[in-house]
Amino acid sequence: MSTAAAGAVLVLNAGSSSLKYQLLHPDTQEVLADGIAERIGDEGSSITHEQDGEEITESLPLPDHHAAIERAMRFFADHGTDLRTAGLRAVGHRVVHGGRTFYRPTLISVEVIAEISRISTLAPLHNPANLIGIEAARSLLPDVPSVAVFDTAFFHSLPDAAATYAIDRGVASLHAIRRYGFHGTSHEYVSEQVAAFLDRPVGDLNQIVLHLGNGASASAIAGGRPIDTSMGMTPLEGLVMGTRSGDLDPGIVMHLNRVAKLGVDQIDTLLNKQSGLRGLCGEYDFRAITEKIAAGDDGARKAYDVYIHRLRRYIGAYMIELGRVDAITFTAGVGENAAGVRADALADLQNYGIIIDDERNALRGKHARRISADESTIEVLVVPTNEELAIARQSAEVVAEL
Repeated sequence: MSTAAAGAVLVLNAGSSSLKYQLLHPDTQEVLADGIAERIGDEGSSITHEQDGEEITESLPLPDHHAAIERAMRFFADHGTDLRTAGLRAVGHRVVHGGRTFYRPTLISVEVIAEISRISTLAPLHNPANLIGIEAARSLLPDVPSVAVFDTAFFHSLPDAAATYAIDRGVASLHAIRRYGFHGTSHEYVSEQVAAFLDRPVGDLNQIVLHLGNGASASAIAGGRPIDTSMGMTPLEGLVMGTRSGDLDPGIVMHLNRVAKLGVDQIDTLLNKQSGLRGLCGEYDFRAITEKIAAGDDGARKAYDVYIHRLRRYIGAYMIELGRVDAITFTAGVGENAAGVRADALADLQNYGIIIDDERNALRGKHARRISADESTIEVLVVPTNEELAIARQSAEVVAEL
């Protein structure tokens, strides 16, 4: 029996029809295995597992998340690692919304599960799926402590001016309406990595972090504490995203209901799944959008321009809020790989101390790197995010206190 997994943390990210997992050591950052199950509960379900340099993809019925985790455990066993007896430190679960209740990593209990379920009205597309993963893991690995790490936790202490919506305060209080922010695990991890890269205390830095993936968010972080973020009560607010609209006039929702006769669920689907880049040009993969632009597609060009316009607007706003900016950092799939997006987002800002070095920006890599010119007074960086490592570390800290 392999002992390589002793002290490791299994990180689970359960979506409505998917399950991502990774087994890693939080202290050494060593990734022992990872995988993803897709189309759970649907035809054509499959699971891909990578371990010991071997990648296996298997198509098989996966009726639920319990079956997906059970199959992943068999993959581990085939490689000599029985997760039930391997000495795992914890199972760390990504939970999207912590509401007003959860703002630090939390040991999962029956009471915690009940509260996550209660606040699922704040994230009906995410929290129920997260709970399914939690229940499945607790059933299959009952002797391993489970820890919930919340996407909203980092932004729990936003200043009131940033967290408060200007609606009737009684209604807001009764229905828990405020800006919660999301991608917090990523923003916190990246801001700490920026400080390490620059060899400066995180408390000395004012930062703008741009998490640009299919979901996208921006944050303003002063001295290690967030003072503003683009996502709001839900992950729909803020930047233009792959399939989400981001900011829009709330009157549009009423207009769609009154004039277009769309119901609430139809509007929800439109704004979350059929808008953003996909809604503007039919694509949300930046490689495909770039190809369309090169071919002269006006819709793709407009979609790209809208995306960049919104991104620059947030960067400018956060520069004013922070007063002094030490670093602007790009992360996540688009932020780490789309050099053109980075260049256009910060183009012609020399008067503000931001100068991109084209050669540095064009280089690709999986490590933290500087893309600003030597004469730039604001550091511009690309820092890969690692939410799995952040979740593993936070989970390990919780169980260490037991």
